[in-house]
Amino acid sequence: MSLKGIILRHNKNTAQMPSEPLPLPNKVSIPMQQSIGAPCDVLVKKGDKVLVGQKIGDSDKYMSVPVHSSVSGTVTGISELLLVSGKVCKCVDIETDGEQKVIDGIKPPVVTDRDSFCRAIKESGCCGLGGAGFPTHVKFGFDDKKFSVDTLIINAAECEPYLTGDHREMLENTDSIFEGIAHIKKNLGIENVYIGIEKNKPDAIKLLSEKAAQQGGIKVVPLKEKYPQGAEKVLVYNITGRIVKEGKIPADEGVIVINVSTCGFIGDYMRTGMPLVSRRMTVSGDAVKKPCNVIVPLGTSFKKVLKFAECDFDGMEKAIAGGPMMGIDLFDLHDPVCKTHSGVLAFKKKNKEKEPLQTNCIRCGRCIEACPVGLMPTVLEKAFDNKDRETLKKMKVSLCMNCGSCTYVCPAKRNLAEKNQLAKALLRT
Repeated sequence: MSLKGIILRHNKNTAQMPSEPLPLPNKVSIPMQQSIGAPCDVLVKKGDKVLVGQKIGDSDKYMSVPVHSSVSGTVTGISELLLVSGKVCKCVDIETDGEQKVIDGIKPPVVTDRDSFCRAIKESGCCGLGGAGFPTHVKFGFDDKKFSVDTLIINAAECEPYLTGDHREMLENTDSIFEGIAHIKKNLGIENVYIGIEKNKPDAIKLLSEKAAQQGGIKVVPLKEKYPQGAEKVLVYNITGRIVKEGKIPADEGVIVINVSTCGFIGDYMRTGMPLVSRRMTVSGDAVKKPCNVIVPLGTSFKKVLKFAECDFDGMEKAIAGGPMMGIDLFDLHDPVCKTHSGVLAFKKKNKEKEPLQTNCIRCGRCIEACPVGLMPTVLEKAFDNKDRETLKKMKVSLCMNCGSCTYVCPAKRNLAEKNQLAKALLRT
């Protein structure tokens, strides 16, 4: 397995900007699907009064996490949101009352063993805050007869350009991160813990190394500033030397990986009992006059967040939810912020005449050199165009992590990463 990757300009403009609370919006629209897995059923109706932390959506499916209200106010209706996948998800629309009253009964969960720990994590609404949105209780609820997990990796690489939310989490919520680690170690019986941080965050490396030295059994690992350093399989290999094979997950190699902000939330939740109702986001890009890190109530519109950062909407051409490499273009700024949104970037209009056009592949091999898992994107592109399923399987397109490195380095400006995702969809049909 050849873990290569690319060198990017990081543009971490907000790394030293402390997180600010976003002013409470007049209304929120909270989607019933904010993680990978089954969407939740709506538990409230129009006219209902809701409070902060109240469960407003849930599902009896194992691969799902409940949704809680981020505000206090009145339900004004149940709307629909068109997801990137093309599916439609229900949203609970709430008009806020400005009081932010918390529902009675919010208290630290009672945890006595691994099962009760996983139930508590599910009830918290916790999923991966790094962007993937995998339900955390599912990751923790591995079959210990099938998987022999001995290592926990805290993913604090934050290799995407512009994003600095995880960096601020490490500086602002250090104690909660280590509290989260302690709960995971105790309840899952994991011995070894590694915190992987890219070297462009020396203050975080220093702070967490000092804290880890007091704990024992925790090691901070400085990582090369190379994209996609934070990808699960890349991180597992670079920290432990273990290779997660095609079709396998880190647990097959005895490893669990969780994002550092997810770990910090677990520490907070185990101490307070407050479910996941807000998250830290980075707001940046050249169309933003006041780049910042903000704590955003879930369900707030992206437009509200960008307005807080003094975005030049007239001069803006594009907005991205997440980072520029793996983020998703926003076509409607009224869409709501979800648990998986680590940032929003806004960029000015470009001179279209100067943009290079897509040309034929010149067989330079840069995409192969850049691919962190050693795929051959040009071969995969041709196989997809020909609908050649056998070649796609043989050339292991399923290993593609959609990091976008191949498209980034391609001088012919071919949409290689996009074709890989379409190829994986082709194999699923």
